[in-house]
Amino acid sequence: MLGPASAELADSFDLAALTEAFYRDPYPTYHALRRHAPLKRLANGGYFLTRYAEVMQVYRDSDRFSSDKQAEFAPKFGATPLYDHHTSSLVFNDPPRHSRVRRLIAGALTPRAIAAMEPALTALVDRLLDRMAARGSVDLIEDFAAAIPVEVIGTLLGVPVAERAPLRGWSLAILGALEPTLSPAMHARGNRAVSQFLSYLEDLVARRRAAPGDPEQDVLTRLIAGEADGTRLSAAELLHNCIFLLNAGHETTTNLIGNALAALLDHPAERARLVALPELMRSAVEEFLRFESSNQLGNRITTRPVTLGGVDLPAGTPVTLCIGAANRDPAQFPDPDRLDVARSPNRHVAFGAGIHACAGLSLARLEGTVAIGRFLARFPDYAAAGAPVRGMRARFRGFLSLPCQIAPARVQ
Repeated sequence: MLGPASAELADSFDLAALTEAFYRDPYPTYHALRRHAPLKRLANGGYFLTRYAEVMQVYRDSDRFSSDKQAEFAPKFGATPLYDHHTSSLVFNDPPRHSRVRRLIAGALTPRAIAAMEPALTALVDRLLDRMAARGSVDLIEDFAAAIPVEVIGTLLGVPVAERAPLRGWSLAILGALEPTLSPAMHARGNRAVSQFLSYLEDLVARRRAAPGDPEQDVLTRLIAGEADGTRLSAAELLHNCIFLLNAGHETTTNLIGNALAALLDHPAERARLVALPELMRSAVEEFLRFESSNQLGNRITTRPVTLGGVDLPAGTPVTLCIGAANRDPAQFPDPDRLDVARSPNRHVAFGAGIHACAGLSLARLEGTVAIGRFLARFPDYAAAGAPVRGMRARFRGFLSLPCQIAPARVQ
């Protein structure tokens, strides 16, 4: 029961000074904030939102809650590659620029294009499972969850297999710079990663211009060509949104798969249920997204005075949307701390909402469904084989390591 201790937890919450206990399990803090300070005023004058209703209100009102990050990121990053990247990518822009870039990216991720990816994705997952079966003791992040989206996005962009090794490291460094607090080492790693990634992409784009791929299958070729009406990305937009595609598709999908397999270790009854009823896999993926949201935080800034949750916010007020808290709001989700692989309805906000709903959500769902489903069919009795290592990040919740012992499915 929430009592005086939870009130103290809400009162002491500081997004700029998070504790190790928070990184390991933020949900008690989210529950405390939702009850005692659902619009928690932060030291920078911004507000931290933990209720589903206010989070959805912000998502649906892109006119009064801007995604443009130029003013916010200028003091954080300075005149650096990180600033250039994070203010150029799709997610941190408003219409009309956002609309133009999103239309080009979404045009390359049509339902038909995604459906065409399933055979290759299934083959990739099966190859990884075969390799793990030969070893028995594996790390479900390094050997499985992280390997899938890097290969999928690498294929989408036409990155040769032999050149994909640096992609995960670049992505982790660039996204790590979006944490609420940024150390000098994180800042340096992020800038180095952007610079190296841009240099690589300049060469890759030059090669693709010289030898275009099939625009129905090669996203980079399609982005270079633009739309039939002449809409095209600038040279800088093209490069930075290729980085965005890798980052958006890599970290969140890695976390989806890793968080799901970890959650099933902690909830053996739900694992047994899902193994027995694989037709629940689609609803299970939605529940994994809700229960342990890969992306926990979003940010907006008010463009003019607005009232939110009974609080009057002046123009220029930073607002942090806590996706992880909204997805455990009991006003929206009965018994929200219970994992229920058949939960319905399940209107979570793991992919955002409104004009900024994730452009690659259908691809992420496909990757999660295929990866988790085929893993459980092959290794239903997998077990922890050591202490998991969390990423210890507030914005992107996942694991760096998840050691497990696997065994083939039992013969009936």
